[in-house]
Amino acid sequence: MRPTAKFSISFGLVTIPVAAYNATDSSASVSFVRIHTADGGRVRNQAVCSLEGVEVTQDEIGRGYKAGGDAIVPLTDDDLDALPLPTAKTLTILAFVDGGDIDPLQLGKGYYLGTDGPAAAKPYALLREAMERHRRVGLGKIALHGRETLAMIRPVEDTLVMQVLLWPHQIRPMDGVLPEREVTVASNEVKAAEALMDSFGELSEDDVHDHYREALEEIVAAKLADREPEFEAGEVQPAGEVMDLMAALQDSVRAAQRSRGETGEPEAKKTIGSTAKKTTRAPKATGGKKSTSTAKKTAGKKTTAEKKSTAKTTVKTTAKTAAKTAEKKTTAVKKTASRTRRAG
Repeated sequence: MRPTAKFSISFGLVTIPVAAYNATDSSASVSFVRIHTADGGRVRNQAVCSLEGVEVTQDEIGRGYKAGGDAIVPLTDDDLDALPLPTAKTLTILAFVDGGDIDPLQLGKGYYLGTDGPAAAKPYALLREAMERHRRVGLGKIALHGRETLAMIRPVEDTLVMQVLLWPHQIRPMDGVLPEREVTVASNEVKAAEALMDSFGELSEDDVHDHYREALEEIVAAKLADREPEFEAGEVQPAGEVMDLMAALQDSVRAAQRSRGETGEPEAKKTIGSTAKKTTRAPKATGGKKSTSTAKKTAGKKTTAEKKSTAKTTVKTTAKTAAKTAEKKTTAVKKTASRTRRAG
């Protein structure tokens, strides 16, 4: 694997020469080309000079900075190398923070960082081990591919990984995204959603498999062979607007349990049922209160009667057991006396 850039990590007075390697493979993703629908010919992007109207080669293409309006200032590699920035060749770590403090919206492209030369091996391992034990990630700035960017360094197994970060001003505000009206969520609905989250379980190997790419390759192969594509019959996901949120949560938990071969009442239903009982209000009418009071008294009487009945049963059982024990002892004494007379 060929490195895309080489620079040094500045960790206080410690300098670590490293080489950056692309951690992701863009060629593995699904990509399409543009075609002319009439005859299937490729539609290509041609580099054309806006002034002369002629196509130019890759060797004739350079960099230019749009200074405002139609003014464009040409910039060469020497101009960029002459920038008075310490980040041009060095990633200076500015702070060590908890990885959870980094907004995932800022995460960009990832790079594996390898040592550049044998002298970098020990300080490289030292920084990686210190961050692993301290449970922190390093934040700094680095100039890559003609621009300065924030960067995060974190330990992954035995390697240091650098993640390019967007600047805070590159994150758009949320204006116009949130619902226009305030939405209130009941506590029993939250509990049901939590029960559904618990029922999902762990990710499987099949979950992180690119099925879309396989299906697309099957369509392409079928077209080349002039046949119909063959797909395995899968479960059709329900579509449409969900009107009963609670019922949808319960059904979702049951479906998740069935997919894992589990049976039984889902926790969401138990939670919803118990909460519903607590939140059900008794009628305000006087008759309703009397009925409730009478029911409580009746229940109390029944409980007392049950206790007395249990006590009586226990006494009778104990008496019978004692009688049987006494009878056994009497029989044993008689047999002993009889043997004694025979022996005399």
